[in-house]
Amino acid sequence: MKLQQLRYIWEVAHHDLNVSATAQSLYTSQPGISKQIRLLEDELGVEIFARSGKHLTHITPAGEAIIKTAGEVLRKVEGIKQVAQEFSDERKGALSIATTHTQARYALPPVIREFMSNYPDVALHMHQGTPLQISELAADGTVDFAIATEALELFGDLIMMPCYRWNRTVLVPRNHPLTQISRLQLKDVAEFPIVTYVFGFTGRSKLDEAFIEEGLSPKVVFTAADADVIKTYVRLGLGIGIVAKMAYDPELDSDLVPLDVSHLFDASVTKIGFRRGTFLRGYMYEFIELFAPHLTRELVDEAYRRHSKSEIEELFAHIDLPVY
Repeated sequence: MKLQQLRYIWEVAHHDLNVSATAQSLYTSQPGISKQIRLLEDELGVEIFARSGKHLTHITPAGEAIIKTAGEVLRKVEGIKQVAQEFSDERKGALSIATTHTQARYALPPVIREFMSNYPDVALHMHQGTPLQISELAADGTVDFAIATEALELFGDLIMMPCYRWNRTVLVPRNHPLTQISRLQLKDVAEFPIVTYVFGFTGRSKLDEAFIEEGLSPKVVFTAADADVIKTYVRLGLGIGIVAKMAYDPELDSDLVPLDVSHLFDASVTKIGFRRGTFLRGYMYEFIELFAPHLTRELVDEAYRRHSKSEIEELFAHIDLPVY
């Protein structure tokens, strides 16, 4: 059994069983991959992939278990490389992050600017997606860090640490009737069509919970994952916008009026996490601390040593998170 064979079955499984696409991504030949997969199956005595003629049709039950273990082995190998590189050149490497558009657009730019200034030889890769996609990318080792707010139950296999709290603002055009109300109530907001985030993105669940508790049924006429898109449709008059407060830029959005609604909705908590078993390089610790200054190397290491989600939550229970 060769590591190359494990790499091939892992990559084929993650290229929708398309051997040709896998060969292109690995800069090798399709027949070479097919031959190595056959040799591995012969050695193991089971089929990893079911076939129809020359085409792979699905992964067998045995194949599912083998590919899962192959992924773990490949991640261990990558971890060994990371350890070696940390000692050979601690300021060179790569860092990959999966997060939502709001984090990538509004929260991360100053952090990334400073990080890249400190570590110009570290290649940074950003992946944007839904909370489910983010959790999968982190769980299978595609990315080093996951940064998310919503659907944190999807992150059970990750060590998730709280970074900051944030709340929402209502955005309306100038001279909108809501601008005449000094302190908004939920019933005031519910009287107008709403443009906001897709469910599962950027604190949307807290928004829905607040209306449900008040027995209100707001009319959500348009949803998007991107706050900039939401603002565009507010400008078009589709409705009032409800976005993360950090998404309002006083200069770029001067044609819109932000209305405080932090008293109407519970604050959401954004967390950063990594897969248990990940070897954290020095620059990874620094990135975490740049993003959340209270997450020192010592505190991250202590979270690493905790065995359950409840133990990790207990560790951070006393920390007063910054609010944005």
